[in-house]
Amino acid sequence: MAGSKPEDAHRLFAEAFNAGDLEALVALYAPDARLVPQPGQVVMGHAAIREALQGFLALQGQLTVETTYVVQAGDIALLRAQWHLTGTGPDGQPLAMGGKTTEVVKQQSDGRWLYIIDHPYGAD
Repeated sequence: MAGSKPEDAHRLFAEAFNAGDLEALVALYAPDARLVPQPGQVVMGHAAIREALQGFLALQGQLTVETTYVVQAGDIALLRAQWHLTGTGPDGQPLAMGGKTTEVVKQQSDGRWLYIIDHPYGAD
């Protein structure tokens, strides 16, 4: 279900991630969005974002996202959240990751809020 508030992007991301739905995750990003899949690396566009997110989905984990704040200016909003991911690493061992995000979302003409910048470690 599409979100009507900027912070709904967090909920929708966690729902799609926990369902293992890569296409639903990619659909949360604007076509020219930027994602920082790891500190120091920026990818742009759906194809690169799909590839980066596929690696995280391979962990077969559960993601929680708690919105810390939202600053909205018209059809643009700055989001911050804390996230925690538990899953299984490539070596088969339990894995736990987490961080503090900074994201920018933009409201589309249909009312949806899509990520234009997603930095999962941007507030660490």
